[in-house]
Amino acid sequence: MQRKFILSVVSVLAAVYLQAQPAPNMSKGGSSSYSFVDYQKSFPRPSEALDRKEDTLQKQFEAKKLKWPARYLYIRSFKYDSQLEVWVKNELKEPFRLFKTYRVCALAGALGPKRMQGDFQVPEGFYYINEFNPQSNYYLSLGLNYPNVSDKILSDSLKPGSDIYIHGSCVTVGCIPITDQQIDELYVLATHAKDLGQDFIPVHIFPIRYNVEKSVKYLESLTKDDPELKKFEDRLGDAFDFFEKYHQLPVVMIGDKGDYFVNESSPGKERPLAEQKQQPLKKQTVAHRNRRIDVLTDAVHQWPQFPGGGEAFMKYLDQLGREMTAFLPRGVTRAFIQVEFVVDSDGVPVNFKVLKGFKDADDFNDELITRLEKMGTWQPATLQEKPVAKKMIQTITVEGR
Repeated sequence: MQRKFILSVVSVLAAVYLQAQPAPNMSKGGSSSYSFVDYQKSFPRPSEALDRKEDTLQKQFEAKKLKWPARYLYIRSFKYDSQLEVWVKNELKEPFRLFKTYRVCALAGALGPKRMQGDFQVPEGFYYINEFNPQSNYYLSLGLNYPNVSDKILSDSLKPGSDIYIHGSCVTVGCIPITDQQIDELYVLATHAKDLGQDFIPVHIFPIRYNVEKSVKYLESLTKDDPELKKFEDRLGDAFDFFEKYHQLPVVMIGDKGDYFVNESSPGKERPLAEQKQQPLKKQTVAHRNRRIDVLTDAVHQWPQFPGGGEAFMKYLDQLGREMTAFLPRGVTRAFIQVEFVVDSDGVPVNFKVLKGFKDADDFNDELITRLEKMGTWQPATLQEKPVAKKMIQTITVEGR
């Protein structure tokens, strides 16, 4: 019997684009005098985010040899691994490139799809951004089109749930929360992509990373006695595999019973997770501020001074420690991080290095150094009344208060 498919989704190559949130007198690519960027600037929070983040994002794009702003955006999130990835490109035919990975800082529910209102589940499946919310209760938020066609078939017919967002504030009852600093960036990226014509910004939500052995084994244990859940998660794995192979979006079809089917996968096959070849994840390279300093002075007449003095520095480190709790690995609630850096003769802090912390914390260290590099210009150390470069070592306590 011929299988009936009722919708094709999640491909930027699709002929039909879905309008996320229209505003008057706007046109794609900013050709009108009133663009989507202008529209967002009419709200205080997006306006402040654009002012804060555009220059920083542009420099990060340049460091990764990416064209700013990105015309096409793709977001994928991994529930068990607590990560949200942002992929970008500027031409349809070119592959997506990874721009940044954010830590999802809270999780409600368990692995598996959302099937009813009030179950506190984060959905799993294939969605797109259908709302830009500049006045969210969680600072800023990007709404998803949950329930999609599959969800409407498979979920509670009367109360499937709604109002699923990617948002700030690091709290959730079924959404995808990241920090305010991160939603600032993501909101700006999405605003520019929509302004350039991408009305359909795909967001794929997976239970796990299907190339991480620990995650795969956990999902296997969860689905071994639940064939329907295993079938569902296997189809999501097919989409993950396709993107890993091509760095292009898969075309996903929804059958008349609500099942997902992915191009290049057989509708009847079972995906043996235990036999998947585990590919090591490529570490994302972060460009930090490093300088060649030929002379470091050990003994000085005056030590470097943080803007505002020593008390201001202690307050800054205390605040930084609280902010960094959102980036701690799963199961870690407190950490003492020893950092070395140099206050150069012009007062600019450079050459940050984490001396002591915890194992397998590259993402955490990169985020910490990125934030430390924004601390501002110091009053440099002096020797015989001349400014000199001085090495500093500081311990930062990362702990929620």
